[in-house]
Amino acid sequence: MSEPSRDFPGLRRLAAQALRLGPWGAAAVLTVCVAALATVLGAAVAAALGGPVAVAAASAAICALVLTPPVGVYLVRLLVKLEAARRQLALQATHDELTGLANRRHFVAAVEREWSRCQRYGTEGALLLVDADHFGALNDSHGRACGDALLRQMARTVAQTLRPADLVARFGGEQFAVFLPHTDPLGALDVAERLRVQLADLRLDWQGVAVGTSVSIGVAVIDDAQWSLDALLQDAERALQAAKEAGRNCVRTPPVVPVGLSAPGSSVGDRRAAGPV
Repeated sequence: MSEPSRDFPGLRRLAAQALRLGPWGAAAVLTVCVAALATVLGAAVAAALGGPVAVAAASAAICALVLTPPVGVYLVRLLVKLEAARRQLALQATHDELTGLANRRHFVAAVEREWSRCQRYGTEGALLLVDADHFGALNDSHGRACGDALLRQMARTVAQTLRPADLVARFGGEQFAVFLPHTDPLGALDVAERLRVQLADLRLDWQGVAVGTSVSIGVAVIDDAQWSLDALLQDAERALQAAKEAGRNCVRTPPVVPVGLSAPGSSVGDRRAAGPV
């Protein structure tokens, strides 16, 4: 079903005004407008037919004042409900229900635009994949409700650590993704390490028990070797895998690809060395 604002231009703006005024305020404005229009039309019709103009105008105004408020309140309430439902659907389409962060699809679309901008203007940027360590064991020990509560708290911590221009999303399961525009490699590693420390120190009080987990973070920076956003994502995934293989609770960049070999989505022999921050 198409959105109301697409079917009727200006309906979203009208709904926003109705939300601001409230049902009765919007109905009052509607009543005044209808009464004024009814008065003018009644007077015009009476004048055209040779009847008493004042009586016709007054009768039309009274009818408008009596009938418009209840009908107006109903219509405005319906409009407000439709707009609220539209906003909720739009939010659900772009955000993760559990954490309130952007979902994977919305994040990838936003990063695609940022990546293209970086490529066009030669600016720097970086992608971070943040994965909670041994999260399945935590769910098994304390229950999925505990895991969900911890993910929400982790999402808040990540969002509060970043700049307003940075993009963050729940990438799936216990994994978060962060895109850092206008960030050089050292800056990206610094952000990743701060996130690692803050999330490792995070504790959730769950039924009298302090619950927490460490995270592994893979960092990939934009360079000339990446010909697509998929290549950047693959670099970040390789870096995350390197962090897990290094024992978890650490930050890594993509491993070096030996000369003569190639990793999917990356060029031969042009990769940064992996290592701890």
